[in-house]
Amino acid sequence: MVYKALTIAGSDSGGGAGIQADLKTFQECHVYGMSAVTAVTAQNTKGVQGVFPSSTSEVLEQLTSINEDLPPEAVKTGMLVNDEIIASVADFASISGWEKLIVDPVMIAKGGASLLGEKSIEALINRLIPVAYVITPNIPEAEALTGREIRDVGDCRKAAEDLYEMGAKHVIIKGGHQSQSQSSYAIDILYDGKEFFEFTSPRISTPHTHGTGCTFSAVITAELAKGNTVFDSVHTAKGFITAAISHSLGIGSGHGPTNHWAYHEGVKL
Repeated sequence: MVYKALTIAGSDSGGGAGIQADLKTFQECHVYGMSAVTAVTAQNTKGVQGVFPSSTSEVLEQLTSINEDLPPEAVKTGMLVNDEIIASVADFASISGWEKLIVDPVMIAKGGASLLGEKSIEALINRLIPVAYVITPNIPEAEALTGREIRDVGDCRKAAEDLYEMGAKHVIIKGGHQSQSQSSYAIDILYDGKEFFEFTSPRISTPHTHGTGCTFSAVITAELAKGNTVFDSVHTAKGFITAAISHSLGIGSGHGPTNHWAYHEGVKL
């Protein structure tokens, strides 16, 4: 069987994040990748120079076309641009019966700037999270969604419980944004409504982390598409992203991309 995964996200002209990172990751995980583009961006490792959103009808037409001929086994969302697209994607997911919807809530840029307005955040909380099989916020995103300050693993657990109460069936809070002074390890928390699981790796000092969140959630999506459990999917994603960061490509003069082929070339920690 050929397993299929769909990414609904923005295009990164620099290739490090967005649909480009997702499709590279799907391929590395031996899953057939498809995409619905929510925006075209002009960007490189130094930053984003322009964002050109798709219309809601353009996004829905892409989803309809894919779903009627190539129904995916798993779907992930990335940058959804605005409240109208967020609500439309949530409705489409419900109508289509997508059971494995992985929500990567792309809300905050690398430099800390907000990427979504207040109405969009409300749509994310009220429309998309309730239909999410898995949600994968980093610490700043989890803080924005829950209104909770996160300083340590205990706070991550409380935020995960909050997000589960909002409707997500599984919550993964990525610990990469904790400062080096807080921990020498990157600890990701998985909560399934009953138990907490921790996934730990050494913290790697590098500027080449562009697209890590996209890549991490794309591995989870691909592994779920193949029928693996959430726990096993996150375990694979942790190894994949650790290898991708620790053996980065070293290209570009800013925040360079990770190495999407490192894990399957046997570079594992």
